[in-house]
Amino acid sequence: MNRVNGLNPLPILLYHTIDDDPPAWIAPWAVRRDTFLRQLDEIAASGRRVVPLEDAVAALTGGPALPADALVITFDDGFLDFFDIAYPALASRKMAATVYVTTGALGDGAGSLMPPAYMMSHKHLDELDATVVEVGAHTRTHPQLDVIPRLAAAAEIAACKTELEDWIGRPVTAFAYPYGLSTPTVRALVRRAGYTSAAAVREGFSSSADDLFAIARLTVRADTPPETFTAWLHGTDARIAPFPPTLRAGALLAARRTHALLRRR
Repeated sequence: MNRVNGLNPLPILLYHTIDDDPPAWIAPWAVRRDTFLRQLDEIAASGRRVVPLEDAVAALTGGPALPADALVITFDDGFLDFFDIAYPALASRKMAATVYVTTGALGDGAGSLMPPAYMMSHKHLDELDATVVEVGAHTRTHPQLDVIPRLAAAAEIAACKTELEDWIGRPVTAFAYPYGLSTPTVRALVRRAGYTSAAAVREGFSSSADDLFAIARLTVRADTPPETFTAWLHGTDARIAPFPPTLRAGALLAARRTHALLRRR
């Protein structure tokens, strides 16, 4: 297991959709069913122990330390294939996962805020076994929270939590930023809304020193090479959080803020 500055790399995998024939808009982030099942089997064979996200959060807040071979699985958005494919595959292997749901996109493709796609419904959320799947929040309409007005961002963050808690009847404490984008202001809004953690993307390993409200994840994409996935399971081929944002990320934020301001005008 690779260690940097005494930190164990914690792979927190980010999936979006499991689809053999995805629409073009989501295709880069779609993983084929056979590839996904093979990846789960590789995780099991590697000796990695899949732990719930809440265990990682507890470790970050001074609770019991995670085993060195821990791994976390997450899904963003709430596509229907999570319920149809990923959920039964995870349950049969006794693997936990967190699914971050965009509440305004719940329902079929016709009513979804996403481009045409089949999404989970309230009924599907009710049927998820809470011992296997943690339901987290991913805003109401999936905006870029770091460029919209502060009050609009606060409403997106808080309303999503309220809606999910009303639907599933239990607390929702985990949040994920759409597109992985946040700022100190956005992170403060997430804390204020009552969440206990928030996942970013960052394309790196998490660790015991990671930021609880900008947790690093590794995106599993359609074109993720098998050797890269294997390297992640061995704790290599990615940085270990915490690490500073890149200059490119700062430049992109400035450009997107300018674009958003011009659109509002």
